[in-house]
Amino acid sequence: MKKRIIALVLATLIAALTFGLAGCGSKTDDGNTTAAPDASTPAGTAETKTFTMGIDPEYPPFSYLGKDGEYTGFDVEVCKAVCDKLGWEFKVFAVNWDEKLVQLDSNECDCVWSGMTILDSMKEAGYVISRPYFDNEQVLLVKEGSGFASSKDLAGKAVAVQLGTSGESLLNEDLKDLADTFSEVVTCDSFLKCFTELEGNAVDAVFVDRPVADSYVAEHEGFVIIDEDLGAEQYGIAFRSGDRALCAEVEGAIDALVADGTYAKIAAKYEDIDAGNLLFLK
Repeated sequence: MKKRIIALVLATLIAALTFGLAGCGSKTDDGNTTAAPDASTPAGTAETKTFTMGIDPEYPPFSYLGKDGEYTGFDVEVCKAVCDKLGWEFKVFAVNWDEKLVQLDSNECDCVWSGMTILDSMKEAGYVISRPYFDNEQVLLVKEGSGFASSKDLAGKAVAVQLGTSGESLLNEDLKDLADTFSEVVTCDSFLKCFTELEGNAVDAVFVDRPVADSYVAEHEGFVIIDEDLGAEQYGIAFRSGDRALCAEVEGAIDALVADGTYAKIAAKYEDIDAGNLLFLK
């Protein structure tokens, strides 16, 4: 009786061992068994870094939704080329411009790169800011034939500006005396809404970055830019505090794109961007 019990136990152990070995491998085409990968080891020898770019989705010619439904623009194309150069996966995240730094801090994106004006307040708050890459100026966009030839002519008139922009900051600070002459400063959450207000005669002018104004005038008849520069500034890329190494990596890749001619080729596609204002090309 004991021999039968021992034989039964041995048979069970052999069967279990055989099953376990079969589960630890797979059959190849020649019938041999190969070891299965360790479940604790991720597939591939290294994970590809994903770099998420935070943009204003309505900011042509720097960042906007193309006719094919994909985000494009000068900044977007340069960032994609940077990711290609560094072997990173490229993604775009459309930020609420007025909340862009909050969303950056919340890790919804790795940077804010979308015609963003460099402000001292950003540096004081600890954000890492890239070298400036574009010289910009603020202008007033009005309807053709409106009779407005200077900012003084807009006294008693309504002017629109986008929330969270340097233009809004200027009207609240350095250009407050000018803003006080307007009947009203209307804030909108995108420049496209500012332009819609102008088209519908809800406002008399839009205070806007020159490249954006140039792009709008080129695509829409009946609008002109008042020949008066109201604020010089520079664009840069914002990273979270502590991301100085990431910023340096991105800047290094941009330098490489400048050196191999890719940066200039991308710039040449956007007629509304004055190459003379692109600081990386100087």
